[in-house]
Amino acid sequence: MKAMILAAGRGKRMRPLTDTLPKPLLEVGGKPLIVWHIEKLVDAGITQIIINHAWQGHLIEQALGCGNTWGASLHYSAEPHRLETAGGIAKALPFFDQQPFLVINGDIWCDWDVQQAKQCACALKQEAALAWLLMVDNPCHNPAGDFSFPDLAAHPLTFAGIGVYRPELFSAIPKNTVYKLAPLLRQALTNNQVIATHYHGEWMDIGTPERLDRLHNKLVTQDQSGYTQA
Repeated sequence: MKAMILAAGRGKRMRPLTDTLPKPLLEVGGKPLIVWHIEKLVDAGITQIIINHAWQGHLIEQALGCGNTWGASLHYSAEPHRLETAGGIAKALPFFDQQPFLVINGDIWCDWDVQQAKQCACALKQEAALAWLLMVDNPCHNPAGDFSFPDLAAHPLTFAGIGVYRPELFSAIPKNTVYKLAPLLRQALTNNQVIATHYHGEWMDIGTPERLDRLHNKLVTQDQSGYTQA
């Protein structure tokens, strides 16, 4: 199985920290946020990883290189301007060889077990679905939630930024086209082609300096022997 880390966001809410540095390279717990994701993927046996980037993307490539430091094989999908989530995935689609793949937002923190991604890919085939989503309880900054799954909760939940997708979900998007993910998912939901899991573990959207500091303080006061200790 292959994976993609989304790292093309401008990180405006993180300014001034992101005025000269891409958000995925901001350090937390002694290493860049994106490195925590890479290490967790490798620990789960997923070593073929593609990273999209736009703003100051060359710095991401310089910092991470080919990925051999972490036992990964890193590839990059450079975007001349941000293509939004679905557009960025569509541009990188050939990397996945027509197989289901895992996508993780580069600006989140979650202790979900990545080992389960392969089971989620199998579930897509069994359910004839195009997307599996990890859903979490609504945080303070998104109290209304994103999507409703009546079999999971009586109210809308928030998308955690972790999903497993079949390439067919993105195949109609022309390359280098700006396209958001939410409309695709809503259409697939209408067609009963989305499955989901309600996750109750640790999750955080690292969207502001305050949340970055909160996560950093959590990590430095806990055992940092593993990503799942967040």
